[in-house]
Amino acid sequence: MRPVTDRKTRSRAAARQAVRPARDLPKVQPGSARRGAKPARQGFFARLMPSRTMIALTGTGAVITLLLALLVTGVLGRAFHGVKLATGTVVNDAGFTIRNIHIRGGQRTPAATIAAALDLKPEQSIFAADLAAARARLMGLDWVASADVVRRYPDSISVAIVEKRPFALWQIPPNASGTAPIAVVERNGRVITTQGVEQFVRLPKLVGAGAPQASAELVDVVQNHRAVSARIAYFERVSQRRWNLILNDGVIVKLPEQNWRQEIDALEHLIIDKGVLEKDVAEIDLRSATHYFFLLRGGERKGVERGKET
Repeated sequence: MRPVTDRKTRSRAAARQAVRPARDLPKVQPGSARRGAKPARQGFFARLMPSRTMIALTGTGAVITLLLALLVTGVLGRAFHGVKLATGTVVNDAGFTIRNIHIRGGQRTPAATIAAALDLKPEQSIFAADLAAARARLMGLDWVASADVVRRYPDSISVAIVEKRPFALWQIPPNASGTAPIAVVERNGRVITTQGVEQFVRLPKLVGAGAPQASAELVDVVQNHRAVSARIAYFERVSQRRWNLILNDGVIVKLPEQNWRQEIDALEHLIIDKGVLEKDVAEIDLRSATHYFFLLRGGERKGVERGKET
């Protein structure tokens, strides 16, 4: 059995706890480090202090004003120039100056012309050389098709040039003054130059508007016919539609606008097998599908059915 005194003791403790009043806890502001902390009060002088943003703006303005003053007075420019000179001296002392220029591929363009276009000075800093501008100037030369200009450290510039390939000579149609210069042209018909054409007298000769752009295939076909090729003086473009072959004895061969390739075969046959050029012929007209027409030097015109020529 539990002792009676123990039950009495617990009953008195419970009674005292029931009648004890609850204590009010002080109110604490959220985030305060300790209970009852008093909010800080801003003094008069604290409100007079500028904000951080105002300090930053004021400092930035002062720096800009100082830089402008240095620029206007020339102090900043002289400082940069001094740094540039000092850097250039260091680079030159290290050996990074242009001492050699190696050129490959310029057979028709004089070396002096290439050097002038490059416009690179001896002992110039290899880093300061404007190679893109030098290449652009090379591309402006008549014979240059492509060019590469690269640095070879520590002191060399390498230049590789690919030149245009001459294909034919073209007598340019007369201009307003009546002059008709002769030009060297590429296979695609673009003019290369009108200078020094006398060294290309063995090239095919073209006459007439639009001749360079339309001649490549015709020239190739004629060169595969030995008898015709040996007698060609020049190729004449007529109305930008068809061709005449002017032979070296003045005979004019008129080709049709279409199917002209087979007429080159026919002309080869007439020259070799029929000896047509040994006769007093001034003109051979191959434009008819059924007949050959010959104009004799005396003015007589003669037609011969194809396959029955004598």
